[in-house]
Amino acid sequence: MSTTKAAKMGPFKMGVMGLQHMFAMFGATVLVPLITGLSVQVTLIGVGIGTLIFHFFAKGKVPAFLGSSFAFMAGIQLITNPYHGLFAGTDMAQAEKLAYATGAILVSGLLYLVLAVVVKIVGTEKFMKAVPVVVTAPTVILIGLMLAPWAIQQASTQLPLAVITLAIIIAALAWGKGMIKIIPILLGLIGAYAVALIMHFAFGIEATNRAGTVVVPLIDFARLSGESAVGLPPFMAPQFSLMAILIMAPFALATIAEHIGDMVALSSITGKDYTKDPGLVRTLIGDGLATTFSGAIGGPASTTYGENVGVVALTKVFNPRVVQIAAIFAATLAFSPLFAAVIYTIPEAIIGGASFMLYGMIAAVGIRNMVDAKVDMGKSKNLIIVAVMLVIGLGMRFATPAGILSFNIGDVTISMDRMGLAIAVIVGIILNAVLPNETEKKEAN
Repeated sequence: MSTTKAAKMGPFKMGVMGLQHMFAMFGATVLVPLITGLSVQVTLIGVGIGTLIFHFFAKGKVPAFLGSSFAFMAGIQLITNPYHGLFAGTDMAQAEKLAYATGAILVSGLLYLVLAVVVKIVGTEKFMKAVPVVVTAPTVILIGLMLAPWAIQQASTQLPLAVITLAIIIAALAWGKGMIKIIPILLGLIGAYAVALIMHFAFGIEATNRAGTVVVPLIDFARLSGESAVGLPPFMAPQFSLMAILIMAPFALATIAEHIGDMVALSSITGKDYTKDPGLVRTLIGDGLATTFSGAIGGPASTTYGENVGVVALTKVFNPRVVQIAAIFAATLAFSPLFAAVIYTIPEAIIGGASFMLYGMIAAVGIRNMVDAKVDMGKSKNLIIVAVMLVIGLGMRFATPAGILSFNIGDVTISMDRMGLAIAVIVGIILNAVLPNETEKKEAN
C-alpha cells in the first residue's frame, strides 16, 4: 500500500493501523521502566509526546516511532544499582538516584543537537568515517554484555517462569509469521503472565526476592489497591551530577548509530531518502529533543524502534500519520494509574526471561552490524580496535578494589571504573584515527 493509498484510509482503519504500531512497541517499551524502576505512565507519555516531537522536526515525513531505549538501561543501572551503582553505599533513596539518572538522560539528549551541528558542518559521509561501524558495533556489544548480569538476577527469582517467557519469545521469533514475528516480547509477557496466574492461584507457587533470601508472592495484586482508572502520571524532576552525566553520555553513541541505521532502513523500505529529506540533521534533532523531553519529566531515553520499522515493512503503509496516531494512543494510556499498576504486577522472573533475549539481542545486533558492514577482522587495525574496546569496556567495570581508578577534580570524584564504556568509545575513535589502514601499511613498506 502506497503512502497515497494510506492517506485515503478512513479514520477507523487509520486507528487500527495506529493500534498495531502501539502494540509493536509496547512490550519492549514498558520493559524498560519495569527493569529500571522508572514509571510506566511517565515512560508512555515520554515516548508518545517524544514521537510527536520527532515528527514535528522531521516535517511529518518519516514513519518512525520512538520507544524507550535499552541502550541507556545500562547507564541507568550504573547510576542506580544499590550494590554496584554510582551511589552504592550511600543512604540516598532509590527515587533520588533515578532523578540523577533522568537528569543525565536529559543532557544526553542534548548531545544529539551537538552532533547534528557536527553532521551539518562536516557532512554525513565524513562523520561516519570518523565514527565507523568498527567503533559503534563494539559499543553496542558492550551494552548488551554489561546488562547480562541483571537478566540472570531477575530470572533467578522464579527460574521456570523465566524459561517459559524465553521459550515463547524464541518460538515467536523462530516460527511466527506476520505480526507474531514482530511482537515476540509482548507475546512473551502476555503468555508467561497467563502461566503465572495459573501458578499463583491453582498451585500457590511463590517466588524469592532478587537476593534469594525472602519469599514473596508470585503476583503482587496489592499494587492494584486504591488505584484509579484515570490520573496524572507521577512526573519526576531531574537532578544533575557531573559523574552521572559522564557515565550516561556514551550510551547516546549507540542510539545515534541505531537512529542512522533506522533512517537508512526506512528509506530503503519506502523508496524515499530520509537522510536527505527531511535530512539527518532534522531527524537527529527530533530524536535528541524527544530524549531530553523524556528525561525532563522523569522518563527513560527514547530511540527509533526497529519493531515499528518492521511493521512499516510488513504492512507497506508508509503514512506517518498512522505512527502519529500510535503516539497519541501511547500518551493517552499514560493517564491511567490502574493500567500502569496492572503492568507492575508482572513477576520479576518474567521480566528476567524477556531480558535474557533482549540483552543478548543487543550484543548480537552489534555483531550483525559488523557482519553487514563487512568489517574485516583479519585486518590488524580492526582487530586492535575491537579487542581494546571490549577489554576496557568490560574490564574497568569490575576493577578491584573499588575506587582504584578514581581521582578528584576539585570537590568532584571521577570514578573511572564506572566509565568503562565512555573510555572504550574514546579510545576506539582515537585508534581508528591514528592506526594505519592495511593498504597504507603496505605502501609504507
